[in-house]
Amino acid sequence: MSHALNYDNTVQLTLILTAAFGLAAWVYLIAARGNFWREFVRGESSEHAKISAVPLPSVLAVIPARDEAAVVGKAVASLADQRYSGRFHIVLVDDGSSDGTAQAARATAQPALLTVVPARPLPPGWTGKVWAIAEGIRQAPFEPDFLLLTDADIVHSPENLTTLAARMAEGNDLVSLMVMLECRSPAERALIPAFVFFFFLLYPPAWIRSSRHRTAGAAGGCILIRRSNLDRIGGIESIRANMIDDCALAAAVKRGGGREWLSLTAETRSIRSYATFNEIGRMISRTAFSQLRHSPVLLLGTTLGLLLTFVLPPLLPLFAHKPAAALAGCAWLVMSIAYLPALRFYRAGWFWAPLLPVIASFYLACTFHSAIAYYRGTGGRWKGRAQDRNDKRPQVLQSTRK
Repeated sequence: MSHALNYDNTVQLTLILTAAFGLAAWVYLIAARGNFWREFVRGESSEHAKISAVPLPSVLAVIPARDEAAVVGKAVASLADQRYSGRFHIVLVDDGSSDGTAQAARATAQPALLTVVPARPLPPGWTGKVWAIAEGIRQAPFEPDFLLLTDADIVHSPENLTTLAARMAEGNDLVSLMVMLECRSPAERALIPAFVFFFFLLYPPAWIRSSRHRTAGAAGGCILIRRSNLDRIGGIESIRANMIDDCALAAAVKRGGGREWLSLTAETRSIRSYATFNEIGRMISRTAFSQLRHSPVLLLGTTLGLLLTFVLPPLLPLFAHKPAAALAGCAWLVMSIAYLPALRFYRAGWFWAPLLPVIASFYLACTFHSAIAYYRGTGGRWKGRAQDRNDKRPQVLQSTRK
């Protein structure tokens, strides 16, 4: 009998400690992780952006594009409509498209504003996007003060470039905006707010903006960087093999002593849609294991952390006694409250908040899928390329090209 009581007491103590860990983790995340969740309340507006510099810095926008005919026209048109009085030009890099991407881009901007260039074949050791950016910089019609690195699915607000340049004028070397992502389909409403929530949890913008923190990060859809600073860190080729090129670029800038700024905007948007859970799952899987530096140890640690922090809080009340159940319930409640600002920003229903543990489990499954794909040689699949492989050689997957 005494052995049974001791065993029961040990189990209950373990459950209490597990629940307490989950609650403590969420208290820390809300109170001491750079107030990352408040970014969804503040955001960034271009309404009052002003630049005092005369003349205004010259800017070159570089858009890597591979089979983007469906979206690239709107993206280029939004850049052509920028209310920026400094010298500005757009270079679109056609990276082996087969769907008329170049023609769609040319139809929306005057030749004086837009240059379309082809990318040479992808060399070993480069990811496709970084190589296309390098090709755009190499074939630029002039050497700019700033480079705007953006994507073929990003529709910029008319004042966006002025907003970014104004932030640069504050002494920053790299500024970036997490653009508004599509959130219309059921899959997007379930998963996209969490995507940005998790990104800010990993890369708190307040820490990125602070010189006291080593944390660096950027959102690849909208980055403005000083050309002189890019040269100082060794050019875009310094991140040539990185799948998560935006954060790798930001890390290189901050290591070199540069200042950074990141925020969130609802005015500049991505128009790339994800209709199904499978499509979003592939998007997450493309870079998830690369985020963990292809480390099985980090994958195990991430799994344990997600289970303790996200998954167990709603499960423990089902079989634990009152102390553990109460602590776990509080952790679940705090988690849900922290997630609400992201849901409000994306105009998703509040009822998704208590479902965050399920959503986190989906992201964890995608991370395992990413690891399996990496070891199978099909990781980082995008536009017919497998770029995140155990043997490090990009592979063209002809069967996936449309």
